[in-house]
Amino acid sequence: MQLTSIPSQVLAAFGLAPNAELVDMPGGHINDTFLVGGAFVIQRINRFVFPHPEHIMENMVGVTSFLREKLLARGGNPERELLQVVPAQNGASFVRDDAGDFWRCTRYIPDAVSYETPDSPAMLREAGRAFGDFQALLNGYPADTLHEIIPDFHNTPARIRQLEEAAAADSKGRLAQVEPEMEFALSRRKQAGLLMDLLGQGKLPLRVTHNDTKMSNILFDPASKLAVCVIDLDTVMPGLAAFDFGDSIRAGASSAAEDETDLSRVHFDLELYRAYTQGFLSTAGAALTSTELDTLPDGAWAMTYEVGIRFLADYLNGDVYFRTAHPQHNLDRARNQFHLVKQMEEHREKMGRIVAECTA
Repeated sequence: MQLTSIPSQVLAAFGLAPNAELVDMPGGHINDTFLVGGAFVIQRINRFVFPHPEHIMENMVGVTSFLREKLLARGGNPERELLQVVPAQNGASFVRDDAGDFWRCTRYIPDAVSYETPDSPAMLREAGRAFGDFQALLNGYPADTLHEIIPDFHNTPARIRQLEEAAAADSKGRLAQVEPEMEFALSRRKQAGLLMDLLGQGKLPLRVTHNDTKMSNILFDPASKLAVCVIDLDTVMPGLAAFDFGDSIRAGASSAAEDETDLSRVHFDLELYRAYTQGFLSTAGAALTSTELDTLPDGAWAMTYEVGIRFLADYLNGDVYFRTAHPQHNLDRARNQFHLVKQMEEHREKMGRIVAECTA
């Protein structure tokens, strides 16, 4: 349930006045978020999506402390370029109220806005630069010390098993409607395991990854359109560089929304792919291994395929995870993503050449 206020005990725990001005910030879909006194952002962490909020905060404090030192070392401004956790009066990184809910406080970053979609290739390039910089700055952080906030979040073979379980159960009697989609998904099982196989073989390093690299998770200066700060660190956890790169490409390099039903309007745009890749590698390139660079296009493919099979599994399960506007919504999304997957397969060689050009 969406909250409209903050319990007084939470405000007091963070040392804020009970009559402080509250402004609802409705942009997010998971946590309840308020601007308090024009200077602090207080959020109630959704315990149903994130059953261990304390793990989120432990990860967040560790990563932001590390980033702060890196920014200072290069002459940056952590006050503006970094989410800053404001501790409670007792020194803890969160407050738990009488209802058992977890609350956190960060400093508000003024004169910065987020955008749902880029308005130009240049803006997408800047988004790539920001997420690449996030990756580069965290190079060297011991990723294996972080909590896995959502187990197997980008373990594509595990997602395939979830799809097969949904098909076997067929709890809503929808399996007969999706035979072509199931065939498409399962015929790519071997390719889908590439990144996890390379990780298991030690050929790809485990890194600190953001895991939700959509456009709206970057704050921009509205005048210059330059990136200011990467936000929403709830899903920061161990992962692969290809995950973050690929998730941005999945959404950023498509010509249409992910639920567009007219597939003739859905195109994988190589120029948008090039723009993001240029930005990402301008900052992250030097930190990545040759195998990581070679498999960035595979990350774009895998993240698009993975989201497609998640949509399909949710459709078979009766739409229990993703919000839907109509009964076919998740199936439409799956078909849309699979259409992009096929186009990425056709352009795989070109995608690899663009990475090589941007690296050179």
